[in-house]
Amino acid sequence: MVARKFLVRFHDSDFDVDYDTDDGLDVFKFQVFSLTSIPPDEQKIFGSDDDRLVSDDSDLAAISDRLRLVSITDEVKEEDKSVEQNVELAMSDEELARILQAEEEALMVQQFVASEDESQVEARIRPYIHQVLMYEDPNHQEAARKTVPVEKLEEKALVALAKEGNFKPTKSEEGHAFLLQLLFWFKQSFRWVNAPSCDSCGSETISSGMGTALSSESLYGASRVELYRCTVCSRTTRFPRYNDPSKLLETRRGRCGEWANCFTLYCRAFGYESRLILDFTDHVWTECFSPSLGRWMHLDPCEGIYDNPLLYEKGWNKKLNYAIAIANDGVYDVTKRYTRKWHEVLSRRTITPERTLSNILSNMRRELRQNLTSQVIAALEERDRNEAEAIERDLHSKDDASISLPGRQSGDKEWRISRSEFGSDEICSPSSSSCPVRKCVDEHVTKIYNAFFPVISQFVEKSCSKSRAVEVLQIFRRILVDLKNSPFKMRKTSIDSVSNGTQYVFQQMLPAFSQLFDALSLKCESDAKGKVDIYLADDPVKTSVALPVVFHALDDVMHNVNVSYNFNKDSLSWPLLKLNRICCGLALASGEEFPFGIVTSAFDGTRLSKWEEPNGARGCWIIYKVLDNKMHELVAYELMSANDVPERDPMDWVLEGSDDGGSSWRVLDKQISQMFKNRFERRTYKIASVGFLANAFRFRFLAVRDAQSNNRLQLGSIDLYARS
Repeated sequence: MVARKFLVRFHDSDFDVDYDTDDGLDVFKFQVFSLTSIPPDEQKIFGSDDDRLVSDDSDLAAISDRLRLVSITDEVKEEDKSVEQNVELAMSDEELARILQAEEEALMVQQFVASEDESQVEARIRPYIHQVLMYEDPNHQEAARKTVPVEKLEEKALVALAKEGNFKPTKSEEGHAFLLQLLFWFKQSFRWVNAPSCDSCGSETISSGMGTALSSESLYGASRVELYRCTVCSRTTRFPRYNDPSKLLETRRGRCGEWANCFTLYCRAFGYESRLILDFTDHVWTECFSPSLGRWMHLDPCEGIYDNPLLYEKGWNKKLNYAIAIANDGVYDVTKRYTRKWHEVLSRRTITPERTLSNILSNMRRELRQNLTSQVIAALEERDRNEAEAIERDLHSKDDASISLPGRQSGDKEWRISRSEFGSDEICSPSSSSCPVRKCVDEHVTKIYNAFFPVISQFVEKSCSKSRAVEVLQIFRRILVDLKNSPFKMRKTSIDSVSNGTQYVFQQMLPAFSQLFDALSLKCESDAKGKVDIYLADDPVKTSVALPVVFHALDDVMHNVNVSYNFNKDSLSWPLLKLNRICCGLALASGEEFPFGIVTSAFDGTRLSKWEEPNGARGCWIIYKVLDNKMHELVAYELMSANDVPERDPMDWVLEGSDDGGSSWRVLDKQISQMFKNRFERRTYKIASVGFLANAFRFRFLAVRDAQSNNRLQLGSIDLYARS
C-alpha cells in the first residue's frame, strides 16, 4: 500500500484527494466524484505538468501530485483537444492500417478459392425463409400468446424499470423491458435436449443413429429424426427435429435450432420486429429491433443472454464465417456485427465471393418486399442504410478488454468441448470488471423495516404470548399472499369481521399495521359490520416492488419472535437495530454481474437478487455514498448470504467510513473467519467505535470461504443502520 495526496484542479477550484494504491483508479475517480459531482464515466483526468491522460493505475504512479479534471460534457479547450486527438489518431491509424491490409489480402485470396456457384448459399438460406414466414400466421401467434403468463411478465418488466428509478416508462421502454422478461421466461420454460429420456421407462438413452421420419413427424417439418436406445430397457426413443414453430409450442424442447425457432415466433407474436440469425458454423439465435435503443439487438434464448453480439467470437471462441439475418421483409448479412476480427472472418468466407453473396441477398430482399408499398420499401431501405453504417462504425472499434464473456453454457460439457465452444472458463458469465455509479431505489425497504416496530410494540403492550404474536403475523402473511396472487393492477383482498380468536386480535391491532400498509402503497378500510378491505392506494408498481421485501422481512420478524427468550420490552432491542436504515444512496463496486448481480442488488431488501463480483474471491470492494452528503453515525450493519454456492460467501472484511465523501477513510469494523451456516442467513454486527460521523461507507472484502475453487464473491444484501 502506498498513500499519496493529489491536488485536483476543476475549473477554478482545488480539491485534496487521498489516494491509496491498493484501491486503484476506479475508487480514486469515485472520490473525485464525491467532491466535484462529476460522475466517474464523465471524468477525464490529466497530469498538470505533462498533460498525460490518466487511464490506469500506472499513470497515477508516474505523474506528479497535481492533476487537472475535465468533464466530457464541458467544452474542452482546443489545445487540450488537439493533444489528445493527435495521440489517439497516431495509435488508431497504425492499427487500422494493419487491419485494412489484412482485409485486402483476404479478399484477394477469396477470389481464387471461392466459387461463383450461387446454389450452395441459396440452399442454406431458403429453408429458413419459409420458416420465418410461418411466424406471420395469426393462428401461430395466437397459440404462442396463450402459453405466456403475460401479466406476470408485464409486472416483472415494470418492476425492473422501477428498480432503476423509472416509475413512468415510455411505451418503447416498457416494450424493451417486456422483451427481456420474455427472454428470461423462455429460458426457464423451454427444455434443452442432449439425449431424450426413454419414452417407456424414463431412463437415460444413448444415440443409435438416424431414422426415417413418420408422416405424423414430416407434417411438422421433421426431416431429421434421431434415434436413442434406452440404457435400461433397450427400447428405442425417437427425437424428431421439428421445424414447425407451432409444434414446438407443444413439445417445448430441442437444441439451438428449436430454441431460436420457437422464441422468434414468440417475439413476432408480441409485435416485435424480429429476425432469425443463421450462423453457418452451426448455431441459430434471434435479433429484435428495439425502439428504445433505436437499433437491432442480439438475443440468444439458449443462453438467456441479450445485447452481447461478441459472445460467440470472444466467449465461445467461434471461428465465424457467415451470420445471415432472415426476416419477413428481407435477408441481410450481419456477420460484421458479431466480430472484431473481420480480416480473419474474411479468410474463412470461401463459399462465394462477397459481390455474389450481396447479389443473392439483394434478390431475396426484393422477393420478400414485392407486395409492399413503395413507402414501406423506402422506409426499410433507409433503415437498412442506417444499420449498415452503424455496423461499419463498430467494426473497427476497439474491443473492451474489461468485458468477460462466457463459453457456451447450453448442452452437456463433452458436446460443448467437441464443438470447441467451451471457452476458457466454465463458470464465467457476461460481466464487467467495473460498474457505473448506480442509484439505490430502496426507500421502501427502510419504510418496511421501520413499520414493524409499532407492531412489535403492540405485542408487548398487549402482553401477547410468542405463539399468539406469530399467529397474528401469519394472518398478515396470508393477506399478503392473497394480494400477491391477485392481478397486480387491481390488487384487493378482504377480512371478514370476527368476535374471537387470533383473527379478532389481528383486527384489534390493525392500527399498528397501518404503517406497514402505507409502506406497501395499500389502503385499509373497515365498514360498519367490521369487514376490512385492503386495496391499492397508489401506483400498483410500487406495491409490486415492495411485496417481496415485506415477505422476507416478515419471515425475519417471525424468526426473531420465535427465538426470543422472553417476549417483553427487552425484546424490542432487536427491531431497534433496524430503525433508521440508511437508504437512497449511490453505490459503486469493483465489479458486478450484469444484468442479474448488479451492485444495487445488495441494497434492494429482497432475497430474489444478489450482488455478485465476478473476480472478487481474492479481494474486492463496494462503496455506498449517502444521499445529499448527509452525515450518519453508523451503529450496526447486517450482511445476508446469497441463495447458493457457499464458497462465494465473504469471510474476511474491513468496513470503513469517510467524512469527506470518500477522499479519506477510517476503519469502523473488522471481521475475520466469518461463516454463514445457511442460505439467506443474516448476520448482525455492531459498531464498537461509535461517535464518527460519515457520509460514505466502504466494505473491503479480503477473502471468501473458498478462493481455491471459485473466483467470485456474492452477497444477498447489505443493510446499514445509523443512530436515530
